[in-house]
Amino acid sequence: MKKINVLCTICARGGSKGLKRKALQPIYGKPLISYTVRQAIKSKVFKEVVVSTDSKKIQKVAQKFGAKSWFLRPKRFASDKSAKLPAIRHALIESERYFNKKFDICVDLDITSPLRNMTDIKNSLVKFIRNKRCHNLISVCSAKKNPYYNMIEKNKNEYKMVRKKQNIFRRQDAPEVFEINASIYIFKRHVLLKNYNLINKKTITYLMPRNRSADIDDVHDFNFVKLSIKKNEKLFK
Repeated sequence: MKKINVLCTICARGGSKGLKRKALQPIYGKPLISYTVRQAIKSKVFKEVVVSTDSKKIQKVAQKFGAKSWFLRPKRFASDKSAKLPAIRHALIESERYFNKKFDICVDLDITSPLRNMTDIKNSLVKFIRNKRCHNLISVCSAKKNPYYNMIEKNKNEYKMVRKKQNIFRRQDAPEVFEINASIYIFKRHVLLKNYNLINKKTITYLMPRNRSADIDDVHDFNFVKLSIKKNEKLFK
């Protein structure tokens, strides 16, 4: 049986807006990015763990905690308006050139979701490998709000319920919906290189609990993650 080469990419821009210097913000003496780097390395499922960044400071910190980073991400992939997929694709291409090998699978772990654990990483990868027909996998959690029931939108000066189906008056009657929790993304090599959409007919999901699905976008999210890590500090040593 052919051995599967799996690359882990970790993308970290230097110019985050919601929370300044997000990747380097300290949580109990360690920068935020280090939590994801350490999870990736300790999971022992990756051939290489590579950090893509446009910041020399982030690059040095990533290297200190064991990740490999030898290139700086081009500006066109590093602005606050840049999509994430091109940055992951760029990291894959750079890695194949640098290591002189092709990777069968690329797993991207987002630094803004450090509450995932190594079981999430391993189980999502196993699910992906076992599903021969899928193109990619995204991690999700149950949505806190349901657009079929309790979400509203503004149309000019009028607010209306967002309802794609009629006659839904109880939350229990609404279809189950999920949130992309921005934690784990997995791609087959040819899918990532051919610029498919993030979600297509051959996308599968990996369900994570809400208590491991925090996505840091601002200082409030950051403080919640700090409290969660404090309560479970044994898991993050």
